[in-house]
Amino acid sequence: REAVVSTQSTGSEFDKEDEAGIKRSVKYVHDLIDSEVSKGTPSESIFVGGFSQGGAIALYSGLACQKKLGGVIALSCYLPLRNAFPSSCTLNKDTPILMCHGSSDPVVQFRFGQMSSILINGFNPTIKFKTYPGLTHGACAEEFRDIKQFMTDQSPK
Repeated sequence: REAVVSTQSTGSEFDKEDEAGIKRSVKYVHDLIDSEVSKGTPSESIFVGGFSQGGAIALYSGLACQKKLGGVIALSCYLPLRNAFPSSCTLNKDTPILMCHGSSDPVVQFRFGQMSSILINGFNPTIKFKTYPGLTHGACAEEFRDIKQFMTDQSPK
């Protein structure tokens, strides 16, 4: 069965995004990346990640970054300003992404994370979406193990 992601209204609070605030946060992350690169860190060794709102900013920042990144870790979140994609993603269309989400999250509903991963998969097929049955808006040991494995697998050898 084929999954379809609508770019139309979801009928939720996620339709009322603060575009200017999101873009300021993304610029801040990009400035941090630029700073690390200017100090000699290869951009391919840099991972961006976050939880909830931080995960949303990490996801957008990683996809829209104008430097090739090592990976993106997005926990219990969704892709903000989703209509900007895939056109905002140029250099990181094959950057590894790990999205993790609890199936019982009452804050960022599971379906928003899942819809975001389906949308992203359309232009970045490296995305992995991990579900944690019964997990609410938090983290668990299994998730931390998955993050560690993802970073180990994606880190430059």
